[in-house]
Amino acid sequence: MAAPVLLALRALNLGDLLTVVPALRALRRHHPDHRIVLATAGGLEPLAALTGAVDEVLPTPSPDALAFAGAVDVAVNLHGAGPQSHRALDALRPRRRIGLGRPELGWSGPPAEELDRLHERVRWSAMLAHHGIASDPDDLRLPPPATLAPGPPHPVVVHPGAAFGAKCWPAERFAALARRLAPLGPVVVTGGPPERSLAERVAGQAGVPGDRVLAGRTSIAELAALVAGAALVVSGDTGIAHLAAAFGRPSVVLFGPVGPERWGPPAGPHRALTHPEVRRGDPFADDPDPALLAIDVDEVEAVCLDVTRLGGTGHVGCVTGAARGTTAS
Repeated sequence: MAAPVLLALRALNLGDLLTVVPALRALRRHHPDHRIVLATAGGLEPLAALTGAVDEVLPTPSPDALAFAGAVDVAVNLHGAGPQSHRALDALRPRRRIGLGRPELGWSGPPAEELDRLHERVRWSAMLAHHGIASDPDDLRLPPPATLAPGPPHPVVVHPGAAFGAKCWPAERFAALARRLAPLGPVVVTGGPPERSLAERVAGQAGVPGDRVLAGRTSIAELAALVAGAALVVSGDTGIAHLAAAFGRPSVVLFGPVGPERWGPPAGPHRALTHPEVRRGDPFADDPDPALLAIDVDEVEAVCLDVTRLGGTGHVGCVTGAARGTTAS
């Protein structure tokens, strides 16, 4: 007899997947006899495999694209507060539904507004706890992948891009920082294919050789292998910061419109920098948030030296107020 299916929806991006690793592992422990199918972006399959909690990835770019051929015993909404994601799972006609509460759709669970101010990892663990499933939000570490890492060994990874301009620290500051960090290890500049020109500009200003511009040249598995062996990772609030946390590598994360209270790194060799006293708070703006612009190169360099020399304090730096998060549906 085929194993019953538990289908979990998280049709989002790299960092979003890594923040629900503790929840996925909790589901694996609670449903050891189920086949766990994760509906997420197909390119994230190598990372899903590293969690040890997923049997199959169902490529799903958005809730509207969710389609599964077969019976679903348990549907778990790790995507958002609905109603879009709830309705997409309802269309599968599962026997049991686990998610945030949507009484008008027949979904029991904690109201989204009660959990919205929690850190994203804690948020989904709390949701599962409401449904009787124990989850440890600190259970986020991944084993290093077997994939061969591109570039030089033990690099300093500089990642200047982000999905929106509001989260992008100026390129010239990344370049100045990269020059200063060269004594810590060979600097490489990463990013997605659309960020290739930005990476080349940062590298050119920093004197980084062209063969160390890896933006647009790495798969997810190769990027993961690169970060797993990194001496240091410096980035804005984007997916690679969560990779550094997953592999326990020293990292410094620069936060702008959304503070680290919701998406920041865990305790360990990681530091988060921001200036909430000047935050505008629009994560979709085209220009950098003032909370990001208030971070200068000297400040970041000092923290980079701290996390690499001392292993980091695990404390969040320069944070005095709550930030506004974003919620998927």
